[in-house]
Amino acid sequence: MGRRRRSVDRRARRGAGKNSSPVALAGARAGGAEWANEPMSATVKGPDGKPRCRWCGAAPEFFAYHDAEWGFPVADDQRLFEKLCLESFQSGLSWRTILAKRDNFRAAFRGFDVDAVARFTARDVARLLKDEGIVRHRGKIEAVINNAKRARELVEQEGSLAAFVWRYEPDAKKRARPQTVSTSAESVALSKELKKRGWKFVGPTTVYAFMQAMGLINDHVAACVVRGEVERARKRFARPR
Repeated sequence: MGRRRRSVDRRARRGAGKNSSPVALAGARAGGAEWANEPMSATVKGPDGKPRCRWCGAAPEFFAYHDAEWGFPVADDQRLFEKLCLESFQSGLSWRTILAKRDNFRAAFRGFDVDAVARFTARDVARLLKDEGIVRHRGKIEAVINNAKRARELVEQEGSLAAFVWRYEPDAKKRARPQTVSTSAESVALSKELKKRGWKFVGPTTVYAFMQAMGLINDHVAACVVRGEVERARKRFARPR
């Protein structure tokens, strides 16, 4: 591989961390020989030989996450808050790093219980900065604590985090092809409103990755074996009000 090609690959890997999505890591790998000139809408064979979204091929542990979690609709406030927090921690990193540390994050942040995290003090920040099992970034740690307080206020005003978030579900008929964009009008609008309410580390790209993962959109590619399962789950799903 020539010097220019190596430079392109390094830039791709650096850019992947900013996309705050497992799809981004696969995008970085697209600079390699195997995936060169292949669209992100391509698939890869899963352990059972059936096609999955291509980003699963970026790491073995992605298959289980892709098959059981990614894109299935969620209405539980605690899970929604956790995902927003983990996506904010991922900013500048890869989802593989965060997924590997997810259990450590849950232990460190009391299961992402909003009320518990909202009560964290400077002593907790100091504790978390010493925790090697998580990403020790003061700004992101303090953002989670801040966002827990803002989430508690939001629940008092709107009834639930789920009811608020699901108002920004896009019209499926007007969406871009799966995995071809990293933001949308809805993710921009939700990001803007969260920031207006005092939330931090919730940019449009981070919010879009959150929407992909929590089922506000079905971004599995057409040939992915899980897309149909997600679509059926979305049809059964009672939107929170």
